[in-house]
Amino acid sequence: MGRITLDKVSKSFGEVNVIPPLDLTIEDGEFVVFVGPSGCGKSTLLRLIAGLEDITSGQIRIDGNDATHMPPAKRGLAMVFQSYALYPHMSVKKNIAFPMKMAGVDPAEQERRIKSAAEALNLTAYLDRRPGQLSGGQRQRVAIGRAIVREPAAFLFDEPLSNLDAALRVGMRLEISELHNRLETTMIYVTHDQVEAMTMADKIVVLQAGVIEQVGSPMELYHKPRNAFVAGFIGSPKMNLIGGAEAAKHNAATIGVRPEHIAVSATEGTWKGTIGVSEHLGSDTFFHVHGTGLADAMTIRAGGEVDLHHGDTVFLTPDADKIHRFDKEGLRIE
Repeated sequence: MGRITLDKVSKSFGEVNVIPPLDLTIEDGEFVVFVGPSGCGKSTLLRLIAGLEDITSGQIRIDGNDATHMPPAKRGLAMVFQSYALYPHMSVKKNIAFPMKMAGVDPAEQERRIKSAAEALNLTAYLDRRPGQLSGGQRQRVAIGRAIVREPAAFLFDEPLSNLDAALRVGMRLEISELHNRLETTMIYVTHDQVEAMTMADKIVVLQAGVIEQVGSPMELYHKPRNAFVAGFIGSPKMNLIGGAEAAKHNAATIGVRPEHIAVSATEGTWKGTIGVSEHLGSDTFFHVHGTGLADAMTIRAGGEVDLHHGDTVFLTPDADKIHRFDKEGLRIE
C-alpha cells in the first residue's frame, strides 16, 4: 500500500513561506509528477513527504497513519536523488545491498531481492563492477535498484534524469515507466521538464510559488488548463497567449491557442505575419511568426514538408473551437 495524504501542509523558512497550506491525495499505485518552474517548491514538497524537511503546519498520512513527525527511515519510502550517491569503492551488488544490510535483512532474502532488482533493471551483468565502470544511465539504474530492494510503500524521485544526456533521458524515462507498470507501486516524481510530466504521469501536480495550480491527468491539463499559467506551462511548444482587443472579441482578458490549432496560409487568414525562425523536426515543423501585432512571436505547428521560408508573409487562422479563454485573474472561462 502507498496512499499518501497531505492535509493543510505548509512550510516556512523563517519569515519566508515557501509552501502555503495545501491539500493533496496520492492514491496507492499512482505515478504522480510534481512539475513547475525552478523555485516553485516541488522538491521541497517531496522532501516534506520523505521526512527530510520538517513541515511547519498540517499533517502527512501514509496509508492512513500519521507520519508528520515520523523519521524518514520509518516512513517506508525510498528516495532516488538527482545525484546517484553511490559508494565508489563498492561493487554494484554491494551498493544495492547496502540499505538491506543496514536494516539487518536476512542474507538469503538480500540475495533474492538483489537478483529480482538486477533482472528488472538489466543490471545482472554488471553486479561485480564498480560505479566508475558504468555509464550515467547504468549508475542511475543502480540507484533505483537500491531503492527497489527496500520494497517501499512509495518511490520518491527528485529530478533523477537531469544529469543524463538527451538520449539517455528518453531511455531512462521509458525504463522508469515500465518499472512502474511492473511493480504497481506508488511513485512521486519531481521534474521541471513538462515533457517528462506529460509522458510519464498518471496524475500531474502543477506548482507555482508553492501553490498547486492544477491537479489532473496529462490530457486534462492539456485540453482544459485551469488558468493561463497552466495553459502556458503544459505543452511543447507552449500555448500562444494573446491579450488586448483580440481577446476582448472573445469576451476574455486573454485567449490561448495551441500551435497545432492554427492554420497557416500564404494567401488569406485572420492574422498577417512574417516567418522568422523555422524548426524542422522531420514529421513536424515549428514556425515562429512575427509582426502579427498580437504577441512577440506566434508559434505554429505544421507538417514536415511545408514550403515556407524565413521572411515569407503568411496568414494565420485559429480553430474557433480550440480557443481557450481566461479572465483578468487568469482563470479559465468555460
